[in-house]
Amino acid sequence: MTIEAQIKDYIAKNLLFSSDGYKYPDDASFIDEGIVDSQGVMDLVFFVEENFNIQVQDSEIVPENFDSIQKMTAYIQRKQAAG
Repeated sequence: MTIEAQIKDYIAKNLLFSSDGYKYPDDASFIDEGIVDSQGVMDLVFFVEENFNIQVQDSEIVPENFDSIQKMTAYIQRKQAAG
């Protein structure tokens, strides 16, 4: 399963409580679309740490890294590449 698919699946099931999947474009802002709130962002941080074996620093919990599927995917890829 791709990074994008894993994030979409997690959000649909755990934040949107949807059995219909994630219905937004990959570049849709989680905040602007009301997909996640501040608690949801923390849930996403824990999800990323647990599922991608990444240590997320407090300074990295910003919209540039956690406000869309595209931004989260790019962040995860950068962290994995840095290793």
